Amino acid sequence: MKNVRLLLKYFAPYRWSAVRSILYNILSAVFALGTYTLAMPFLKILFKTVEPTAYPGNFQLSTDYLDSFSKYYLSSFIEKNGQAGALLLVVIIVIGASLFKNGFIFLANNSMAFIRASTVRDLRRKLYHKVLRLPLSFFSDARKGDVMTRISNDVQEIEISVMASLTMMFRDPIYILIFVIFLFASSYELTLFALTLLPVSGWLIGRASRTLRSSSLLGQQHLGRLLSIVEETLTGLRIVKGFNAEEKMKAQFAESNERYAKVFKRVTRKAYLASPISEFLATIVVMILMYVGGNLALQGTGNMSPEKLITFLIVFSQIIQPAKNITTAYFSIQKGMASIDRIDQILDAEEKILEKDDALPVTGFNDSIEFKGSWYAYNSEPILKDINLKIKKGQTVAIVGKSGAGKSTLADLLPRFMDVDQGSILIDGVDIRDLKIRDLRYLMGIVSQHPILFNTSFKENIAFGVEKAEMDKVENAARIANAHDFIVETEQGYESFVGESGNKLSGGQRQRISIARAIMANPPILILDEATSALDTESERLVQEAILNLMKSRTSVVIAHRLSTIQHADVIVVLDEGRIIETGTHAELMNRKNGFYSKLHSFQAI
Repeated sequence: MKNVRLLLKYFAPYRWSAVRSILYNILSAVFALGTYTLAMPFLKILFKTVEPTAYPGNFQLSTDYLDSFSKYYLSSFIEKNGQAGALLLVVIIVIGASLFKNGFIFLANNSMAFIRASTVRDLRRKLYHKVLRLPLSFFSDARKGDVMTRISNDVQEIEISVMASLTMMFRDPIYILIFVIFLFASSYELTLFALTLLPVSGWLIGRASRTLRSSSLLGQQHLGRLLSIVEETLTGLRIVKGFNAEEKMKAQFAESNERYAKVFKRVTRKAYLASPISEFLATIVVMILMYVGGNLALQGTGNMSPEKLITFLIVFSQIIQPAKNITTAYFSIQKGMASIDRIDQILDAEEKILEKDDALPVTGFNDSIEFKGSWYAYNSEPILKDINLKIKKGQTVAIVGKSGAGKSTLADLLPRFMDVDQGSILIDGVDIRDLKIRDLRYLMGIVSQHPILFNTSFKENIAFGVEKAEMDKVENAARIANAHDFIVETEQGYESFVGESGNKLSGGQRQRISIARAIMANPPILILDEATSALDTESERLVQEAILNLMKSRTSVVIAHRLSTIQHADVIVVLDEGRIIETGTHAELMNRKNGFYSKLHSFQAI
């Protein structure tokens, strides 16, 4: 029921299209019924059983009046135009009714196509927006391949399974309802007998579909794992080849691929059961009705004539396909509900980084950043413990320590990629949780150890965080970052594409582009997360020079493994096991002979 409510919520903006679709389906069902019921006068004319009928009198809304009127009109027409003319009239009416029926079917399906495309578009957009809002900690547990599967394959599964099935659900019940009303009017005894057979059919179909949803969910999970292996292989292809691990990756892929194939076969087999089961059961029902109705016609009971029985069976046979469609739709919806469950896991994921309704705007940085008794834990394991640190405007503060000491976590707390569990972080005396998130992040420029570039041009990468980029400012940022020279040497200069994740560039070039991006954003606060640790000596010299240009007149938080790069820092903060154990300038910390920093420095010197 929850999943149905979720779908109805997405339908809400397009409810008038749904109303139009229902209206068109009602009209198409009426004309379809007219098409099939004309079999009765056709057979009467053919078997010459039309008798002259007196005028039925004034109009009445009843089946008896309509039956008498049709007999009167048909007998009068035969008297004037002959039986061949009457047959021609019936044929023309059937063609006209069929034209209107199919025209309204097209209009109904067109309305549903609009709902279907718009709803899936909205669902995919909602998912993508949710991914952008989720904290980074969410993606520490979630595989990228699995998240991509949910946005692409699961949404596609909903479109194919659920949305296509809803087209049937909007149309076929209406057909069945209108046709059943006619059948009751023709012979309520025979109709009641037919309806008693349907619960048995429904029970058999329900048993076949019971495990379809769980199997489909398992299949989507295996597909997510499969795509994760592909994504990891493409990302780490150099390592795979370098360590001769092709066979290992082949084995992993083959195992995951085989698991998915087995579940997929199981799901498909169960889905394919829907059509044969429903058709076989429908054949049984029709044959039983032919036998029972034939006996009634032969005995002349229940006002059942041969042409009436044939018309009854023709109309009843037209219920079979809609009923079969509903059965197929039920199977498909059960299969698609597994995808809705998986999408729901993302849509319902907790957004830990929330902006208060009365959040304060902030346009600049004037005084200081302060950590006050800040704690942060991941999966109940404390990463940062009781951090107290004040960074004044214009200072360069370096954070050093062993791997896993909490350096990057401390930096990630500043732009609210995650929030402290205890304590607070203040900017100019205001808790960052009280500020508008966009304004807070506009204050900061981030250069990470592994630069993230997008598969677009140099210009668009440099101006990534700027709404309107002037070319002279882009070039100036590139010059300051020592990137201009190698950019202009490319075939199209600043319009050249950098490749997937910047794979057309060297590590030093990628880093200088990311520094140019930070320069272009012109933030008052810089966060440099081991920005030179993965570079060769020449690239490090160029990048370090670019960083020094970037840091001029800005407040900088520098995370570094190479202590030689942060000797100029105003304050060096030493972290160990999540705690600050030393602070001071390079000279002050080196004078502490048994200090942690001096030991780290001596190890690196060796």
